[in-house]
Amino acid sequence: MTELREITDDVVFGDAVREATERARTHLLGLQHPEGWWKGELETNVTMDAEDLMLRQFLGIRDAQRSEESARWIRSQQRQDGTWANFRGGPADLSTTVEAYTVLKMVGDDPDAAHMARAREYVLAHGGIEATRVFTRIWLALFGEWSWDRLPVLPPEIALLPKWFPLNIYDWACWARQTVVPLTVVWTMQPRRDLGVSVRELRTGTPEPPLASWRSWAGAFQRLDKVLHLLEKIPRTPLRRLSLRRAEKWILARQEADGGWGGIQPPWVYSIIALYLRGYDMDHPVQNKAMAGLDDFTIREQTPHGWVRRLEACQSPVWDTGLALTALLDAGTPDDEPALIRAGNWLLDQEISVKGDWSVRRPDLAPSGWAFEFANVNYADTDDTAEVVLALRRLRHPDPARIDSAVARATAWIEGMQCRDGGWGAFDADNTRTLCEKLPFCDFGAVIDPPSADVTGHIVEMLAAGDDADAAVTRRGVQWLLDNQEQDGSWFGRWGANHVYGTGAVVPALVDADVPTTHPAIRRAVRWLEQHQNEDGGWGEDLRSYTDRSWIGRGESTASQTAWALLALLAAGERGVVVQAGVGWLLRTQREDGGWDESLFTGTGFPGDFYINYHLYRLVFPLSALGRFLSVGDR
Repeated sequence: MTELREITDDVVFGDAVREATERARTHLLGLQHPEGWWKGELETNVTMDAEDLMLRQFLGIRDAQRSEESARWIRSQQRQDGTWANFRGGPADLSTTVEAYTVLKMVGDDPDAAHMARAREYVLAHGGIEATRVFTRIWLALFGEWSWDRLPVLPPEIALLPKWFPLNIYDWACWARQTVVPLTVVWTMQPRRDLGVSVRELRTGTPEPPLASWRSWAGAFQRLDKVLHLLEKIPRTPLRRLSLRRAEKWILARQEADGGWGGIQPPWVYSIIALYLRGYDMDHPVQNKAMAGLDDFTIREQTPHGWVRRLEACQSPVWDTGLALTALLDAGTPDDEPALIRAGNWLLDQEISVKGDWSVRRPDLAPSGWAFEFANVNYADTDDTAEVVLALRRLRHPDPARIDSAVARATAWIEGMQCRDGGWGAFDADNTRTLCEKLPFCDFGAVIDPPSADVTGHIVEMLAAGDDADAAVTRRGVQWLLDNQEQDGSWFGRWGANHVYGTGAVVPALVDADVPTTHPAIRRAVRWLEQHQNEDGGWGEDLRSYTDRSWIGRGESTASQTAWALLALLAAGERGVVVQAGVGWLLRTQREDGGWDESLFTGTGFPGDFYINYHLYRLVFPLSALGRFLSVGDR
């Protein structure tokens, strides 16, 4: 570390940073789509691919080419111990391994082959199918490999509950409610299709664990579930038929222009199955559009072993375009550069003008904002909106009035989405009731959308950049951030890994909101970052930090996480050897084409359960960090 902390000749170092910045800038400009947007791949784990093949098997449309290409990809992601993980370098995941094994056997892999035997050995040693998450057992129940009677009840009557009633669908986060509603239809109809094989060899025969104490919420809901199972044996009633019709109507109303639901895989596939069970065959226009859209989430790639096929869980063109604009502007690209104006025009065209589910809690708020995906008008989100507004404000657009009016609408919408406690969630306001987390169904992923430090930080930064630093809404956001700083000086990162991401989002926001760099909260954050810098000069945080606090701030250095740390340190006024070592790490690891390699996942879908490798993060954030480092030196 000593040589990394030696201050290099300022002129030589500065020239190297400028050259690296220009290479990265040129590379990013070269990735822009002719329509003006950027989109990097969202790499996830093989559950997407396994469930896609099971979906097609269920619908009777699975074909040999898709099956072999997807299976080839799934095999390529298996580790030496026979398992699959939810993120690169992470621990084995039982449910993911069960789903991968199931589809490989379904497409014809010999269960006695070495790779299958190793997977089966792991599954049986770790509790078998009985220990998998509910979602995995639902997929197995669709093919008769698990009993519907051994799954938590999901009554469709939930769609009838009024908005004020506990456990109504708007108590769930948007991604959860979009998944739960179609699953109530699937659970009610309890279909069974032919898998073509059996995976009963993955069962251990272990009995169900004893119920939790009746004094606990978990125990109370477990006992309620037993009662609901008994009630399900009563013949259908008019109320049940009404509930199913209401759920069907709710699903249809939320299909997006691209054929999907919410732009994400889980509600997409479950909605297809639910509608199929309700009589919408695969020739129906709704289903045609749904499957065509799902195909657009498919990536096919030639490898030494043949073509592989994998699915993105989501696509992020709006998010990526906002971040790319900011990075290019940070790197000194002229604010009227045609490529940037083209991107700005594309973003302006994506502004949402209709009310979505968020209006349930904010019925009088005028619509605006941006979503994450190409088509998702029902679910504008505050985080994307903040990043888009930050970028648009910096453009010298030929029609400034168009920018000003869009920014004004979006700012009013953002301010109206502030939660009662002063923070912001991503998709809904005051989506904080935790009761649904206690249900037996909820054993995987976040199911509510409370305020988070990273989202609140981005919004405070946006408001402060618009000369609203002293507005009451901004000051409440600042106070929320100060109140939610971790004891160690960091901030938790809900949508990125993890405390490095949260801290990298919050510190620039606080400084822009006129919190002095000498403030104790800023100094604690700086110390935390300094203490967690790796010996190589970079920063990294393993995704296990979401479930194991010993990993907080620890992990192999990555380009995106190093950039997040640098953005915070630069905002805090740091210019010394810690910053120079971080910049030096970026210089040493940059590729010839101007990009960076980053195989590790640094994005978060559901903390503790589902993670993402945003392929553009490795470029846009380092470019921003290098550009801001240069701008500081040029002052």
